[in-house]
Amino acid sequence: MAQRYAKDQPAGFSNRIERVAVVGAGGQLGKYFAQELVKTGRHTVTALTRRGSTNKLADGVKAVPVDYDDEQSLVDALKNQQFLVITLPVTTPPDTQSKLVRAAAAAGVRYIMPNYYGSDIANEKLFQGDRLSLSLNPARFCGEIEATGVSSWTVLVCGLWYEYSLILGPMCLGFDHAQKKMTFYDDGNTKIKMTTFEQCGRAVAGLVSLKELPDDENDTSPTVSSWRNKPLYVSSFLVSQRDMFESWKRATGETDADWTIEHEPSEERHRRGLALSRESADPLTVRMGLALASFARIFFPDGHGAYETTRGLANDALGLPKEDLDERTRVAKKMLDEGYQQWVISRLQSANDQSELAEAAKKQK
Repeated sequence: MAQRYAKDQPAGFSNRIERVAVVGAGGQLGKYFAQELVKTGRHTVTALTRRGSTNKLADGVKAVPVDYDDEQSLVDALKNQQFLVITLPVTTPPDTQSKLVRAAAAAGVRYIMPNYYGSDIANEKLFQGDRLSLSLNPARFCGEIEATGVSSWTVLVCGLWYEYSLILGPMCLGFDHAQKKMTFYDDGNTKIKMTTFEQCGRAVAGLVSLKELPDDENDTSPTVSSWRNKPLYVSSFLVSQRDMFESWKRATGETDADWTIEHEPSEERHRRGLALSRESADPLTVRMGLALASFARIFFPDGHGAYETTRGLANDALGLPKEDLDERTRVAKKMLDEGYQQWVISRLQSANDQSELAEAAKKQK
């Protein structure tokens, strides 16, 4: 899409995003998008839900059941929508996002936020030789969206999710809470960008609450179109493993004496994760290996995990608040105590079992 101005639009044009569709609005990330969008009071929020889904949606969100194998079903659900936000779990069939992109273009949706929330997609060095998988390749989906000639993309670059990563297990940030063992990558002082789920939700709501287009050529205020076919960089914290460990101790009252401290070179950990993902035939083990490798790569002491220093942040333009590290660490501790880690792992295991059953069924045919 070429740059346009509000002054050049037809009579009746409203220079704002009024209708937003969310895929995965009941999921662990999508629910925060939906909640924050509703909070603005500026948008009609529609959730595309899989038929038969029992996920609870935020009050004020309209649910539209769809069949992902029926393109017309998706097109009908997306008609008149202006902005589509896609959040899908890693267990989703890899072609699902492509189906959504095609349907969105057919329905005339102008903006799509694809299902990638993480590292700086514009930094090729972060992905050389170890892209998590073709199905998660953000460059591929950005290209698909542009190729429609109808829709444009905005990728939310948010680094790692803070509370989620802090408690999910040692393959992430080195915290083994069950064994009280902390593994620092290298010296543990490499700082990276991390973002809370809530901040991600506020970022999306802040973006679509901006004017869609500049009023005219003299208007330099931020607009939705400012991030057309570009990454949107946001963050909550710039922290190291040691910063997080100190915050954890403050939140829990624990001391170094309560933990076993170990070190592992980040490059060695990265290689170990890749080898695990390549050598295992078990899908769950493959995902764990990829997580080990991708988290370790962010902590290489080359500064690439701290994208703010080279890209800047959109936090101020979107009106995002400053967050308190210890407060969010206490939230993570509460999540851990309530069994969040076991819940995530059980979901992954369930998806793994379903995948094995599907594969067995194919072999029987």
